Amino acid sequence: MKTQPEGRAVMLGKFITENKATVRAAAKYFGISKSTVHKDVSERLRTDDPELYAKVKDILEINKQERHIRGGLATKRKYEAMTCHKKGRFYR
Repeated sequence: MKTQPEGRAVMLGKFITENKATVRAAAKYFGISKSTVHKDVSERLRTDDPELYAKVKDILEINKQERHIRGGLATKRKYEAMTCHKKGRFYR
């Protein structure tokens, strides 16, 4: 994605608000790093579009509060896939 940082920040902000996406999801969708997404929506967007920045900030705060739940569910799925339910043994 070769875009000017200002335009990219607004595009990322709109994507996050429309999809209630995480920084990781936005980075994957646009093919850029998580740190670039974070810098764009936390610094550049603040000056480019303060109203959109406030919305994105609220969504990212919710994502931050829920991240431990998503991590626990991912770990649960991982170990359920590795376990043979009949014998309780782990297989890879």
